[in-house]
Amino acid sequence: MRQRAAHLDGLDEGIIPIFPAKSSMQITLGKKAKTVTRLQCPITAAYCFTDYLSQGQTIPRVIVDIASPPSGKLSLFNLYVALSRSSGQETIRLLRDFDNDIFLEVHEPELTLEDERLDVLDNTTKLWWQKLNRVDS
Repeated sequence: MRQRAAHLDGLDEGIIPIFPAKSSMQITLGKKAKTVTRLQCPITAAYCFTDYLSQGQTIPRVIVDIASPPSGKLSLFNLYVALSRSSGQETIRLLRDFDNDIFLEVHEPELTLEDERLDVLDNTTKLWWQKLNRVDS
């Protein structure tokens, strides 16, 4: 899996230090002001990337978010890529609920035509190969 975390001298490859994040804020109630400080320690280092970047990878465990994006929409292709990156349903977790109707959509007509064109080319190539092997035998 590709990652952008820089290797730090003195640490083994793949080890990422986790530092607590500290933030303070002022809260004013009437004439009294109080400072609240929060110290947050991340528990698990995690990476996030798009379905496009995940193509061709097998990822041991995945959390998939198939909710509608803020702009555009998901296609069946996006769903296939996102849900087929791990080795089986035992290693996939869904981040949140989603609209089941997205799985009932039909493919774009152009994609169906291209798929049919590729099937014809595949069959033509198989027939050519069979004929070539009979001539050589």
